Amino acid sequence: MSAGPQPSSITYGGQALIEGVMIRGQTCVSVAVRRPNGEILVVTDPLGWKWAQKIRPIPLLRGFVVLAEMLTIGTRSLMFSAKISAEDEAANDRDQQGEGQGSVLGSVAIGGTLVFSILMAVGLFFALPVVATHFVDQFLNSAVLSNIAEGVIRLAIFVAYIGGIGLLPDIRRVYAYHGAEHMAVHAREAGQPLTVESLRRYSTAHPRCGTAFILVVLVIAIGVHVLLGAPPLWERIASRIILLPIIAGVSYEIIRWSGFHASNPIVRAIIAPSLLLQAITTKPPEDDQIEVAIHALEGALEQDRIAAEPA
Repeated sequence: MSAGPQPSSITYGGQALIEGVMIRGQTCVSVAVRRPNGEILVVTDPLGWKWAQKIRPIPLLRGFVVLAEMLTIGTRSLMFSAKISAEDEAANDRDQQGEGQGSVLGSVAIGGTLVFSILMAVGLFFALPVVATHFVDQFLNSAVLSNIAEGVIRLAIFVAYIGGIGLLPDIRRVYAYHGAEHMAVHAREAGQPLTVESLRRYSTAHPRCGTAFILVVLVIAIGVHVLLGAPPLWERIASRIILLPIIAGVSYEIIRWSGFHASNPIVRAIIAPSLLLQAITTKPPEDDQIEVAIHALEGALEQDRIAAEPA
C-alpha cells in the first residue's frame, strides 16, 4: 500500500463508521473496520454509480449527485461496520469468502434504512422547523423575519441533534473516527506519509467535511426561502424539499471552492463557523483509531493506483 501520497487536486473524502472509517476513492469505496479481536479488516468495492460519472464534472448538478451517492454509500458502509464490529456469523462468513459488502447486506435492507433515514431527516430538519415557525408567525409581521426565524430554528435543531447524540459514548467514538478520517485526508493532501506520527500534526476539522456542507446548506436555504415569501404551511414544507437539490448544488460548489482555497485569510474567516461546528462532530482520536483511518485511505489509494495502470 502507498505510504507516501503526493499533493494532488484529486480529492478524497469519507465518513466515520462504527469502529471504522470509509473513504471514497476515484474508482472504489474503501472501508476499514477494527474487529473485536483487534485486527483491522479492509474491504474495497468498485464505486458503481457509473451513470453519474458524466454529471460529476458539471457544476451545480454534481452537488446533489454527490449527496445522493454518499447517502447510499454511507448507509451501506455503516451497516457493514455494525455487523463487523459485532463480529456476527454473517460477518465471519463474508470475510472468509472474500466477498464484498453487497454480499452481506441485501439491497432491500439498505434501501429500507436509507428511506427511513431520509424520512426522519425530512421530518426533523424540514417539517418540524416549518411547523414551529407557523406558530411563531403570529408574533411576526414580516415574511423575511418568518423565513429567518425558520432558518434559525432549523440550525438550532441541527446543532442540538449532533450535540445531543454526541453525549452517547458510542457516538463519541464515531466522532473520534471522524476526526481520524479528517487527519488522514489532511496528510494525504499535504503529501505527507500516512503514519500515526504524521497525522498527529493535523487538525480534526476539514473544510470539505459533511458537517460543513450541511451548515452551508442551512445558511444558503435561509436566503433562498426568503425569496419565496410566506406561503401556506404545506406549500412551505413542499418548497423546502423541492428546492433542496438546487440548494445542495450551490452549497457543494461553495464547499469545494473553499476546500481548495482554505489558506486564504478571507476564505478562512468565511469557513470559520463550519470548522467551529466540527468541534462537536469530531473528537481527538486514539492511535488505534488513526491506524484504521490510514488503512481505509491506503486501501482507496492502492485501488485507484491499480485502476490507473495500463491494461
